[in-house]
Amino acid sequence: MPAAPALPSTAPRPRERGRSRRPALGVLAAGMLMTVLDGSIVTVAMPAIQADLGFSPAGLSWTVNAYLIAFGGLLLLAGRLGDLIGRKRMFLAGTAVFTAASLLAGMAASPAMLIAARFLQGVGSAMSSAVSLGILVTLFTEPAERARAIAVFSFTGAAGASLGQVLGGVLTDALDWHWIFFINLPIGLAALALAVPALPADRGAGRKAGADVLGAVLVTAGLMLGIYTVVKVEEHGWTSAHTLVLGALAAVLLAAFVARQATAAAPLMPLRILRSRSVAGANLVQVLMVAALFSFQILVALYLQKVLGYGAARTGLAMLPAAAVIGAVSLGVSARLNARFGERNVLLAGLALLIGVLGWLTRLPVHANYLVDLLPVMLLAAGFGLALPALTTLGMSDAGGEDAGLASGLFNTTQQIGMALGVAVLSTLAASRTDALLADGRSRAEALTGGYHLAFAVGAGLLVVAFAVALTVRPSAPREVPAERHVIAA
Repeated sequence: MPAAPALPSTAPRPRERGRSRRPALGVLAAGMLMTVLDGSIVTVAMPAIQADLGFSPAGLSWTVNAYLIAFGGLLLLAGRLGDLIGRKRMFLAGTAVFTAASLLAGMAASPAMLIAARFLQGVGSAMSSAVSLGILVTLFTEPAERARAIAVFSFTGAAGASLGQVLGGVLTDALDWHWIFFINLPIGLAALALAVPALPADRGAGRKAGADVLGAVLVTAGLMLGIYTVVKVEEHGWTSAHTLVLGALAAVLLAAFVARQATAAAPLMPLRILRSRSVAGANLVQVLMVAALFSFQILVALYLQKVLGYGAARTGLAMLPAAAVIGAVSLGVSARLNARFGERNVLLAGLALLIGVLGWLTRLPVHANYLVDLLPVMLLAAGFGLALPALTTLGMSDAGGEDAGLASGLFNTTQQIGMALGVAVLSTLAASRTDALLADGRSRAEALTGGYHLAFAVGAGLLVVAFAVALTVRPSAPREVPAERHVIAA
């Protein structure tokens, strides 16, 4: 009997397969953009919010703190739940919660209503952000394609931070502060509409895999209390009873969580994930890097406004070259450099450039010329476009299908911890130095500049430590996701 003719393969070719996953990458990038945009856009509009709603100075900080506490506290739990019930479901639910909370925030007519809406935004952001990288690494399994996808994802996050400062100033000046929240509505609705057909259908491990309820309570309470303690350091001080007692309690809760994970039958965070040098090292580097770069993202903006007298919109535009160069590096060359030289080497190069950024900032004068004193700093920010994609790849390199959501949640959690530490440590040091210089009779501009100089120097020191940690990181080969667990929509 003659052999039957070979049937044409129905498997998508690599180029076709790439095209089929581009909408999913666009949805994930839009979700990241919405989350990061919201984090930075609020800071520029805070004076207008305070004047309109009658916030006290202490109460105004809760427009940021309520979001940070909910977001940072729930990331790890949301990531693991995504592994159990399905990461697509978690992303959709989180995006819906965030979009609805943005509408509530835009309609807020009282401080209490705005703070409650900001907390709900943090909940929604945690749910969607915690699983985004997990979805991405299950979609893009080949090293080269994963590097390109992570470069796009990282660029969106970096660009969103700078874009938020520009939009915050423009919308607040041209319309009013309510529109900084309303702008999330079209992004959120579009992301929801596109996510349903674009994201991969995954069943998750199911509730039969078990849920560590006690572990969830311990880690959520510990992270929320820890972040609350850190963000209130500026108000209470590092050695106050408030800080010491709450900090100790948060440490006890997190220690109890770790102990629980070592003995639980179905742990929320299997400790095996921390045995990977690439995962553990990347997360530690991220804490240090994000804490240090708070001084670039926030303190440079404050320097422009409080020392040089820039307005909100002009401040955002002054920061725009940094976003442009970060985007050019992230999208243009980072993936190729990672493939040629390895993620660790690219990360080290990026950290070296960022050390140069903060070192340059320690010499900022009171009367600065933007082209001479600040534009070179914005261009050196290209280091962030090198460091973040490489760091993200290292942090997710050991994420198998069963732990992708957890690894994504952990990576996002350490990012928030780094941000909270940066706010607490660097802003407190800057304020203390400024007060001391004012007491010595310096002008306000000189005192503020001196305070920022100290924060930039400490940030540079944190980056030096991050560089040393990065030297110990050993990347692992990415693991394939079992085909039966994740069905990719063509």
